[in-house]
Formats: sequence, structure tokens, C-alpha cells
Amino acid sequence: MADAATARGRGLFVATILTGSFLLFLVEPMIARIALPRLGGAPAVWNSAMLVYQALLLGGYGYAHLLGRVAPRRQGIVHLLVLLAACAFLPIGLSDRVLPAGAEPALWVPYLFVVSIGPLFFAVSAQAPLMQRWFASARPGSDPYALYAASNFGSFAGLLAFPLLVEPLLSVTRQRWLWSAGYLLLIVLVAACARLLPAGREPAREQALDAPPGRARMARWIALGFVPSGMMLATSTFVSTDLVAMPLLWVIPLSLYLLSFSIAFAARRGVADLLTNTAPVTIVLFGGVLMGGFAERATFSAITALILLFMISVALHTQLYRLRPEPARLTGFYLAMSFGGALGGAFAGLIAPTLFDWTWEYPLLIVAAGALVPQTYLTPALRAFWHRRGMIVAGAVLIVGALGIALLVLSRDPTGFREVRHPGVIFTLVALGGLASLGARVPYLLVLTSGLLLFGGIRSLSLSLEPGARVRSYFGVYTVADEARRRTLIHGTTLHGVQLTGTPARERTPTTYYTPDSGVGRVMRAAPTLFGPGARIGVVGLGTGTLACYAQPGQRWRFFEIDPAMVALTRARRFTFVADCAPEATMVLGDARLSLERAPPASLDVLALDAFSSDAVPMHLLTREAFAAYARVLAPHGVLAVHISNRFVNLRPVVAAAARAGGWQALILDHRPSLLQEEETPSSWVVMTRDPWTLALVAGDEGDWKNLVRRPGFTPWTDDYASILPLLTF
Repeated sequence: MADAATARGRGLFVATILTGSFLLFLVEPMIARIALPRLGGAPAVWNSAMLVYQALLLGGYGYAHLLGRVAPRRQGIVHLLVLLAACAFLPIGLSDRVLPAGAEPALWVPYLFVVSIGPLFFAVSAQAPLMQRWFASARPGSDPYALYAASNFGSFAGLLAFPLLVEPLLSVTRQRWLWSAGYLLLIVLVAACARLLPAGREPAREQALDAPPGRARMARWIALGFVPSGMMLATSTFVSTDLVAMPLLWVIPLSLYLLSFSIAFAARRGVADLLTNTAPVTIVLFGGVLMGGFAERATFSAITALILLFMISVALHTQLYRLRPEPARLTGFYLAMSFGGALGGAFAGLIAPTLFDWTWEYPLLIVAAGALVPQTYLTPALRAFWHRRGMIVAGAVLIVGALGIALLVLSRDPTGFREVRHPGVIFTLVALGGLASLGARVPYLLVLTSGLLLFGGIRSLSLSLEPGARVRSYFGVYTVADEARRRTLIHGTTLHGVQLTGTPARERTPTTYYTPDSGVGRVMRAAPTLFGPGARIGVVGLGTGTLACYAQPGQRWRFFEIDPAMVALTRARRFTFVADCAPEATMVLGDARLSLERAPPASLDVLALDAFSSDAVPMHLLTREAFAAYARVLAPHGVLAVHISNRFVNLRPVVAAAARAGGWQALILDHRPSLLQEEETPSSWVVMTRDPWTLALVAGDEGDWKNLVRRPGFTPWTDDYASILPLLTF
């Protein structure tokens, strides 16, 4: 009977910790989805939101740590009161407060998030450390750290549930009520756990037997929390920037990061120890190779990067588990670990995009992981070799010398070091050096650094040193390349534009998705006929400014661009379409939907929506409410051209459903240039208008325009409901 009661008690704590973690990781994307139409997609908004989440999470962990000074039963009473007080903010959602005139968004947005979900997020975030501490008090002698595996499994489930189940099946309104019901269930579970706490008067903290952890041990906890957290965000950025820009890709690194906790803190140690022991080999073998960014084998490279992230996370979190204190001090342990995770997130998500012009945080964190990961010598002979006097220094000199020789002998371009010959030979040398140096930390790090430099580091460094070759913002990395009589702009792995060079005529020639035979090209050529010489043209998404080459004298052009880096590229004349063809064009910085909602009604004749040429889909620009904003800003006979070219998402059903719901008439043109047209890119443009005569003039006599057919049963996206999952094509 006692064993059964113990099992029931453990099951109750597991259920409580699972529920709290599930709700915590469900609320983050949910609130972001609710806020998107109101706040837009500007990076300052979401960077502020991320800081709020991290601050509230740290606050919850700090609260759980301080609560440990109170007798167990009183902890239960206090925490239940906190949970009940937060009920005043149910049902969960975004406050109706409006940005005051003259308010600073970077300060006002965090305030909005705090007053909307702050108390709820704070109360739920304390669940994981607090329930473990309560379990240790209610079941003396039991190991509470295994419950942290359950906590992260709950987080893992909540993270995957939102894009795979919650968003596709439920409207935002129903999501809010579902989360609120889950919160009430959590209160019931916490109350049941509180009843199991002992009635002793002594503070739980006084039960600790070991000495408090010193600064060095706490610094190590912070470092071991910092690197995997930063590596998770850096992997998401690196993979989507240099390998493949796939929708929902951010879910996979974060899922693996959370799953690594479940393995590292599990009661059964076999898997964690096996992965930890093999992690140093994985780091040295794959770390350097990934720096090459093999776009021609993007899927394989992306999988390799995810495996590397998982191995690093398991190894460093296992090291955290090995350094854990006794249960009476676990809240301080989790507070330090959480602080390190917040620092890692701030470094990779906020500092790196402003400090670096490329994803340099990725190789830096790989080296940091190599410095922290536990490792042992491969054989006793190697241990004896590295323990001889002077061998560490001699080995370091040998490795550095080998690196220099490899650069001089194997480089295809001795002046720029852009590529190397015989990558297989270099990989073999790095692999052998890495295996031989396992256990000898300094030589191992030199081998690892050599691999990172040889396979892509020096090539990336040469681009960073080349003036104007690369620009980075919170939206990604832009690389400008001058080739034979052409200049290209690459955004991650997506071609953003091409400008021909050599003569003024070539420099004004529209290329890629915007050629005269493309859908938008035909609209722009028809604009003078449709709207006269003073046509008012708006373009959402500046890119290289290629569409500006259609500008005619007397026309008024406006570009709506969310990324200041793109405007800087045109102003620095790296791409001269705007400067040469539409120098008087107005640049409107900020989220396009919010900017258009502030624009005067009927102030545009043509609006080109070109925010979808990359594989990231700005969902709030494709809802019924967004198309209503476009209709308001367009003249009664105005034309809307929507670019829907995408490698992974079929946007036709979304636009077709929105057109039908809004009373638009729509045609689509799938332009497929011949092989001889090297500067033209396949594109799909939808042209929409509410005037049949205007649509007929745009289509002309050419028969390659097709009716945009709606998908039966497909529900139009709204601010209350949208899901990308049914539209994925890979």
C-alpha cells in the first residue's frame, strides 16, 4: 500500500510539472500570434517580447528560490495565492491598451506584454523548480531531478502542439479559452501537491547539509546553461541563413534543445552518458564541415547541424546534471542555469545580429562547447603522450603549423582563401587530429578551430573584410556579390535580386521575378494606360529596388520596407535601381500592414505585395483583415499584385480564399522563362482588382493568365485563424 501511495504521489507531481511546462511553452507562440496584427513584425517588437519572456522566467525561478526559505506548507499557501491572484488576467490574451502618441515602442511593448500575461507567465514559470523542491520535501530521500526531465518533456509537447495541433484546429479565441482552462486545472493540481507537503516549521533551506556552492561552481552552471541556449538560437539562424530557409524550422532546434534536458536529467543514465562520451568526436568531425555551408546538399547539412546541436546540448546538460547540488539547494541551481540560458539567448538573439555581419556566433559557440564538453583520452597511450612534459606546447605549434601549410598548399585562391581543394583530405586530417587530441583540451580546441577556419571560416572572414560585401540585420544576412557584368543580392539562401552592370541601359533592366513578361511587369507596363501619367504606385518589400525601373515621369512611388538594411543598400548605391529610376520615391520604414493602415484611403492606384519571395511567410499580411486594408488604400479601380513564389508553401489557396471573401477578381500568371533568358527567374504573381474592366486591360490578349481557382473547403485566413501546415509542399 505504501508503494502504491508513493507511486500516486510521484504521478501527481509529474502531472503537475507536465501541465505547467506545457502551458508555458504553449503561451509564447500563442501570444505572438495574437499580437502580430496589432504590433506587426518589426524586430524591435519581438526582441522586446523575448526579453520580457526571459525576465519573467528568471523572475519565476528567483521567486521559487526565495520561497524555499519558507516552511513547506507555507510555500504551498503562498504559491496558491499567487496562482489565484493571476486569475484576474484570464482569459489569457493581449490587453486592449493602445500605444499613446509619442510613446517609445521599445519601452511600451514590454509594458503591454507585462500587463497582459506577466502575472500568469510569472506564476507558471515557477512550476518546474518549485514542484521538484516540494517533491523532495514530501518524499525525503527521493531524487527530484528526474522530474526535470518530465518538465522539459511537457515543454517539448507544448512547443510542438501549437503549430501541429492548436493553430490548425482552433481559432485564436478558442485557443485563449483552452489555455485558461488548462491554467485552472494547474491550480487544482498544485493544490493537491500542496496537501502532501510536511507541516514542519523549519525552512527547507536549513535542511541542506553541504556547503553553499562557490562562485566558480555557480559560474560553471551559468556557462553550461549559456552555451546550449545560445547554440539553439545560433543553429536556427545559421541553418535558415546558410542552408535552407524552411517554414517552421525554428521549431526543430528548440524541440531538440528541450528534449536534451529530458535525456540529460533522466533517472536512467545510459543514453545520456553514451551521447556525452561521443559528443567531442561529433563536434570536431561535424563542426568544421558545417562551416562550409554546402547549399547543394542543404538537407543533409541541416540534419547534420541539428545532430550537432542535440549532441552538444545533451553533453553540456549532462554535465550540469553531474554538477547538481543536493535537493535542498536545487532552486538556486535552476536559477543559475536559467540565468545562463537567458544570457545565451540574449547573445545569439540580440547582441550577435548587431555585433557581427555574419552568423559568427555559430562557430564561436561550437568552440565554447568544445571547451566545456566532458572528454577523455581515446587510449592510454595517448594519455601518456599528452602528459609528457612540453607535449601540449609542441602539439599546439605542430597544429598551427599544419594549418598554415594547409592554407597555402590547398587553397584554390591563395589571396582570398575563398575555397579549398581536396576537402576530403582536410576532413581526414582534422578528424585524425581531433581523435588524437581527445582529452588534451588545448590541442583539441586548436584542431577544432582549424577545421572551422579551413572549411568556411576564412572564406567568411574574407567576405567580412571586403567593404560592402555583406550586411546583417535582425532579418538575416545579405551578401552582395559582383560577378561577370552583374551584381546579386542573396538573403540567406534566397536570391533577392540581380542588377546587370556595364552600361546605363543594362543597369536599368528589370531582372529575376520582375521582368516585363512577369505578372508584376505587365501590371507596371499597363499602369500609365490604366491610371494616367500621374499613377500612384506602392511596393511592399524593397529588395534591390528592381521594380523602380518601371517608374515613369510624373508617377509617385512609395516603398514600404520593414528592414532598414535594405534601404541602406539602395542609399549606398550598391544597387542603383531606385537612385537611377525613381530618385524621388518615398521610403516608408516599418511593418507594411501597420503603415498601410495609417495611409490615407484611396491613395494608391497600384500596390505590389512582394513580401513572399523568401520562404518565410508573414502571415498577418495575408488575412482577410489585411486584404481589407489593401482595398481601403487602393483607388476603386486599383490593382493589387501579390507575389506568391515559394519553395515550400503553396499560397494560392490563401490568396484565392481572400479574393473570394473580399469581392476581388483574381488572375494568376506563372511565368517560366526559357533557358536562354539567364537573368529571368520563374515567378508566380496574382493580380487582383474589384473592377472587371481593369482586370481585362491588365491581362490583354495574352492567354497565359489563368483564373485563380479556390481550394474547396479552404477557410480564408483571418486575424483569428490561420495555419500554414495544410499548405506545406515538401
